[in-house]
Amino acid sequence: MSILSKLYAVISFDDKNAPYDKPLFVTVLVLMGIGLVIVASASIPEGIALSDDPFRFLKRQLLYVFLCLGLIAGLVNIPLSFWYKRQLVILILSLVALLSLFVIGTEVNGSVRWLRFGAINVQPSEFAKVAIILFLASYLERHQKEVIESSKGFIKPLFVLFLFSFFLLLQPDLGSTVVIVVIMMGMLFIANAKLMNFITILITLLAAVVALTVYSPYRMARVTGFLDPWSDPFGRSYQLTQSLMAFGRGGWFGQGLGNSVQKLEYLPEAHTDFIMAILAEELGFIGVSIVIILEFVLIYRAFSIGKKALSLKTPLVFSGYIAIGIAIWFFFQTAVNIGAASGIAPTKGLTLPLVSYGGSSLISIAIAVALLLRIDFETRIAASPLRLKKSASKKQKSEKIENER
Repeated sequence: MSILSKLYAVISFDDKNAPYDKPLFVTVLVLMGIGLVIVASASIPEGIALSDDPFRFLKRQLLYVFLCLGLIAGLVNIPLSFWYKRQLVILILSLVALLSLFVIGTEVNGSVRWLRFGAINVQPSEFAKVAIILFLASYLERHQKEVIESSKGFIKPLFVLFLFSFFLLLQPDLGSTVVIVVIMMGMLFIANAKLMNFITILITLLAAVVALTVYSPYRMARVTGFLDPWSDPFGRSYQLTQSLMAFGRGGWFGQGLGNSVQKLEYLPEAHTDFIMAILAEELGFIGVSIVIILEFVLIYRAFSIGKKALSLKTPLVFSGYIAIGIAIWFFFQTAVNIGAASGIAPTKGLTLPLVSYGGSSLISIAIAVALLLRIDFETRIAASPLRLKKSASKKQKSEKIENER
């Protein structure tokens, strides 16, 4: 009975007395599990074609998952003050990694996005998202009043955004650039920056995106292909039309796990950017809905943790904005990935958090999850009745000493 009660304590969503957010942790584990199953199914043909090993990508993903779990277990013990003191160093290291791509980077599919260290490939743009969130959270803690009251406070962090965007676009990597822009704009919006500043910046960014699209043939092809995919189903819209066929074949309950036809080298990037299409074909509308709900739970818990940290009597501003930034990141990347696979949005090459294959993506998201768990832990301590009682007692003692003087 005691073993069952302990097991229930671990998986129970009733986490009022727990030291960490159980719904968040359980959701992460479930999504990782689903990701392993779908990656195993979607990558078999490519694994056979590359190395005659049907489980080539599953073995790697399994290694990444274990690495991520170990990383979460270690990072969750590091206080947020550690990240606050070193956020500038992390930002500089991230920028250096992006710059090093132009010296020792590896070109894949026409883009230089990878640093290769033997058998290990690292994508610096994934870690840049974490660096940007840490930087902006620390900036908002130090300059929130300036951000609210003046345009100067709003514009300062945009220089960092411009610098990162410039080097990302040189790769080129428009998808990661858009993610970073959305994260920064979302965090500044939550910080109550002036609406007029947002309108000005949004018009500027929209003009920049239109210009980048119009003057780039492959980006223009993606947009026109997205608007009318069936006009060129074997050319510029090939990926999208194959993905739509996968969704159509799935129906309500899918063709059954392992029974996808599109993964038989019809749909490129089936285990990464378009993994949702294979999931839809094999598990149908029900399977897709379950994954979307789980991603929503993940995003909701991240927002809840951030809101709780910011609404304390003595707000944990740095922690709260980190959680909000992570929630925006997860939400936008999930929406774009699912939207691209289902034909709602242009293809952008963004992974589905915790589900798609990819070491850099999975590790960067694991770092974000560890930060969320740590923020929740510190918020619970700060909000605990015992802590509040001790704080009130100290305040009364100090007031008494002042009165006696």
